[in-house]
Amino acid sequence: MNKETFLTELRAKLYGLPPEDIEERLAFYNEMINDRMEDGLTEEEAVGEIGSVDTVVEQIMAEIPFTALVRTKVRPKRKLKAWELVLLICGAPVWFPLAIAACAVAFSLYIVIWAVLISLYAADLSLTAGAIASLAGIAVYLKAGNPAGAAFAIGAAAVCAGLAILLFFACIWLTQYVIYGTNRLMLSIKKSFVGKED
Repeated sequence: MNKETFLTELRAKLYGLPPEDIEERLAFYNEMINDRMEDGLTEEEAVGEIGSVDTVVEQIMAEIPFTALVRTKVRPKRKLKAWELVLLICGAPVWFPLAIAACAVAFSLYIVIWAVLISLYAADLSLTAGAIASLAGIAVYLKAGNPAGAAFAIGAAAVCAGLAILLFFACIWLTQYVIYGTNRLMLSIKKSFVGKED
């Protein structure tokens, strides 16, 4: 892919961003390609080193604040007609509560996911405390002359410690997955605010 094609595709996929942001990004990538060509790469190699247009768009979307996207999209392109205003006002008792309810449900689901993760961390902490208590119980059973109780405490300590370690790694993985999923969701929401050029 040559530089002109790359920049044209990038402009088309960034359509919907504030125009000054689009021009700033295009100038940045144009300069980056020119610098690589000055270092001895061909135009196609320089473009290839930057990555695909979709990858670049994802990087740009991750950097742009959500508020800037909303402000650009919400800004009216033309004055609303009288009948459009009447429809908006008359329909507000229906669409406004529905929009709030949808946002509340989405936020509640997100909170539930984090509550489950916190519960798993609490269970892991409980298993760790159980392993420590079982280790202390070994000494108590041996002092009381109960070797069967001490053997049971060793087994309980081993089981609790093993489960605590497994659950800890599972919690770390789930936390990373939720954070990754949140970032992907935010990126897809941002992309929905950026439409393609007609």
